[in-house]
Order: sequence, then structure tokens, then C-alpha cells
Amino acid sequence: MATEKIWFQHYPQGVPHEVNPEQYASLPAFFDECFARHASLPFSVCMEQWMGFGEVDARSKALAAWLQSLGLAPGARVAIMLPNVPQFTISMTGVLRAGFTCVNVNPLYTPRELEHQLNDSGATAIVILENFCATLAQVVHKTAIQHIVMTKMGDELGALYGAWINFAVKNLAKMVPAYSWQNEAPPHKPLSIHRWQDAQSKGRTLKLKPHGTTLDSIAFLQYTGGTTGLSKGAMLTQRNIVAATLQAEAWFSPALVRIGDPTKINSVAALPLYHIFALTLCLLAIRQGSHLTLIPNPRDIGKFIKTLKKRPFHLLPAVNTLFNALMAHPDFKTIDFRSLCVSQAGGMAASEGTAKEWQALTGSTMIEGWGMSETCAVGTNNPVNSTAFSGNIGVPLPSIDIAIKDEAGEDVPVGQTGEVCIRGLNVMVGYYQQPEETQKSFTADGYMRTGDIGVMNEQGITRLVDRKKDMILVSGFNVFPNELEQVVSLCPGVLECAAVGVPDASQGESIKLFVVRKDPQLTLEQVQQYCRQNLTGYKQPKHIEFRDQLPKTNVGKILRRELRDAPAA
Repeated sequence: MATEKIWFQHYPQGVPHEVNPEQYASLPAFFDECFARHASLPFSVCMEQWMGFGEVDARSKALAAWLQSLGLAPGARVAIMLPNVPQFTISMTGVLRAGFTCVNVNPLYTPRELEHQLNDSGATAIVILENFCATLAQVVHKTAIQHIVMTKMGDELGALYGAWINFAVKNLAKMVPAYSWQNEAPPHKPLSIHRWQDAQSKGRTLKLKPHGTTLDSIAFLQYTGGTTGLSKGAMLTQRNIVAATLQAEAWFSPALVRIGDPTKINSVAALPLYHIFALTLCLLAIRQGSHLTLIPNPRDIGKFIKTLKKRPFHLLPAVNTLFNALMAHPDFKTIDFRSLCVSQAGGMAASEGTAKEWQALTGSTMIEGWGMSETCAVGTNNPVNSTAFSGNIGVPLPSIDIAIKDEAGEDVPVGQTGEVCIRGLNVMVGYYQQPEETQKSFTADGYMRTGDIGVMNEQGITRLVDRKKDMILVSGFNVFPNELEQVVSLCPGVLECAAVGVPDASQGESIKLFVVRKDPQLTLEQVQQYCRQNLTGYKQPKHIEFRDQLPKTNVGKILRRELRDAPAA
């Protein structure tokens, strides 16, 4: 397969076949070079408060020097539990420049989920927004955490405005639940608690020391979403991260070339930066010298739309559910989309119905791609100059190979279904402290098994069929939920849907369909009739349930597992 890279024929002009992360000695060296090159440029805007590359550079160095002063072990894991605020990039780059490893944490985790990730990673320090301290306080004494850096929403939004935001968040919006770091039950371990501003001011008086990390050092423990079970920490090296950034830059360039100067690009960071999809966008902005519009709460669609109307935006990455939520808002049609160069769909399957409506309303083609936490979000993508939604996940990006394999790890014939396997500079080295899981995840010839079922055609274009674990077995027939959801998404009156398998005494499993209505008048009979017209007998849902909303991860990925486990309405 590696010698027959037939997908190169689909590369837009100017996209290289390979990238070279070795141009940087390390990820901190990458940051040093980029921050110096873009020192005078704006990096982010959050709540209309701007921060420049020079400011991020100085604050990042200060935090790095302060973290080193704590005496943490080389390669120590530092957790970051922040939404999309300026402190995220400062913390992420600061941890890495200090020679430590980032552990990105979902701020909406329950105490149980947080305890698992902190203990699994062995994190000894954490940077956390005060809004989430109540969750940490419940479990911190059962973890290895010794140092806590607390920041508030407005800490990097200017002295006066930031102080107002901090007051409003705590006293008006009541978004900071009460918490206490005292623990009456053993173990009684001392905690060192620090305010963000104190760490910054002390760090400015310290000198950042050399740390000796290389491209082979672990940069991130990026935890999988946990949609199918307990999350695992993917070990992403500095080489993985640099490679993925260069791959993304190479792939998006043809669409962004009409802007001329890449430093003028405005990318919308609505997806959470702790998630690998948006994290790669952040690293791309650092590389390009472009800027990010930070959206701390994308669930507030009204405020999100107001932000989009402030200035031209060029790159909008989102998951299918976020595209839907935007289009469902009454103010959506007031947005000016003329500057939009790339509508990038990922994180979950994009539905044809959503893609068609998006293109009709915005004039922008939804470009679907595929990647995982384990591949730094990068894998395959449709060409960014595509003029129509394809329903495929496209072709491998530079320095990536894709193969469709059977259970034994052998390549299947072209056009046959198998497991999508990936090999490349962006692919993780394994799961943290899980050698057996790591071994199971790789084939003998070095491809990582993804758990996704797909098929590649003779032109090298891959189409996803479904997740291996989500496949439904109906009377011996394989049914893939993605296919059903794609079909039903085109049914008039349907906003979004999800299909799962439920136990069935007569046929092993039967299909249950969950539907969120766009048209409140949509009836069960209409959905059933649509399914009869568009799906063969064994693919038709036996059970249909209307819901006001579907359970999702914080990124917007539908939790089929939660739907399977839920009692019938």
C-alpha cells in the first residue's frame, strides 16, 4: 500500500506529499521560533479583549519558569482544566516549555471521571478555572496532585474588564460553586494552592532553565473521548504534534491562499481547545501567525452568532451537531459568510442533510475529514477546494498511509470493507501505561487499528462505514448506524438522529432510532414511512423515540453508548 499512493492524484496543486518535523529540534523550539517571528501580531480575541503573540510568549515563559521552580520531576504530568480562554494557550505552551507533559482535561468532567484521569496520568500539578474547583476538591486528596494553580475567567481580559468579568461570573451568574480544599478523611496531604496572577508575577523574576526534551519526548497525554468505555491516555510525542501541525498547514493552504497574507486569517475556536481537533487548530495558528476567535461557551448560540458578526472569519471547524445548532438559530441568516474559506467538519460523521443545508445557506462547502486523539486529529480529509459534500472522509494527508485490513492485519482487496488502519508521523506511540492495549492497537507492519470500519476505492478515497463497536447485528446482517443516520437526516422535519442496537429475542438485535425534530409536527408514522421508502427491511428501525435532545460529549459527539443504556421512554 505504501508504494501505491494512488491518492496523490487528488492532492490540490501545491500540497506536498511529505512534511518534515525534523526542521525543529523540539516543540519548545517550535514555540520559540514562531513566537519570535510573530511577536508583533495579534494571537487571540476573547470577549473582544485582544492578546498578542508577544504577550503569550512572555506569560508562557513566566509560567514555565515558575513551574520549574516547583521541583517537579523531569517529564512530570501537568493537567490543564480550562475552557477557551487566553490562559489555555499560555498554560499549554508553558507546560511544554518547562519540559513537562500536558494532560488536557474536560472541564465538564464529573468527579469520578476527573479522578480516573488524574490517577491514570499521575499528574502532580493542575491549572484549573475556579468555576471547576468544586469538582476537583471532591477528589484531589485521592490523587497525586500536589500543586493547584487557580485562575478566574477574566484573569487575562485586562485589569478593569477582567475584574468586572470575575465579579459577574461569581456574584451575578453564580457560576463558581462553593468548595473547600480541606479533607477530613485520610489521607491528610498538604496542597500548595496558587493564584494565576501570583504564579505569573513570581515567574517573571525567574530564569527559564534548559530541560533537554526532544522530538521523541511525550508532549501530551490526550485522553480518548470515552464514548465506548473508560478513557485511555494516548501518548503523543513532540514529533507527532509538530508533524500534525505541518500536515494541517499543508492541507489547508490551497483554500486560504485567497486571503494572501496567512497572518490575516481569523480561525473560530468554538470547539474546546482541550480536545485534539481544536488543539491542532491552535497550534496551526501559532505556526501561521494567524489569530483565533475564542468562544468560551459555544452552547450559547446567540452569543456565538453575535461574535461571528463582529469581523470576517475564514476557518470554521465544527462537529455536525454544532453546524446544526447554528443553522437552527433565528439569527443565523444575519451572518456574513463571504469571507469563509473552510467549513471543516470532523469529530463525528457529518450528515448529508446538514451538509446540503449548510452549503445552501452559507455558500461554503462542508469539508469532511477524519482523525482521532491517537493521530493528533489528523488523518484523512477531502480536498479543501471541493465544491460539493462527498460523504467520504477523503484521502490521507502528507506523510500518512491508510490501509483497509482484516482481523488478521492483512490488506483486503480494493472495494471491500475492513478496518481503517493508519501509519504516519502523527500517530501516537501507544497508550500510557497500557502495554497490552498498545500491542493490540498496532498491526505487525506498524499500522494503528482505529476501530473504524471503512472501504477504499480504486482512486484511494476512503468512506467510513461505522465504528466497529457500534455495529448492529440484525439476524446475522451487519447494520452500520452511520448509514441509517445519514439517510434519516435527509427526512423532512428531522434535526438530528442516532441509531443503536438493542437486545431482541427473535433476531439478536433490533434497531432503535432516536430523533430530534426540527418540525414539531413530524409524526412517528412519517418517519416510519420515510424509512420504509429508503431502507431495506432489516435496516428499518423497529423502535423510534422522539427526544428533545441527544446526549453528547462536550465536543458535540453523540453518545450512542448512553442511548443504548437508557431505559425506554
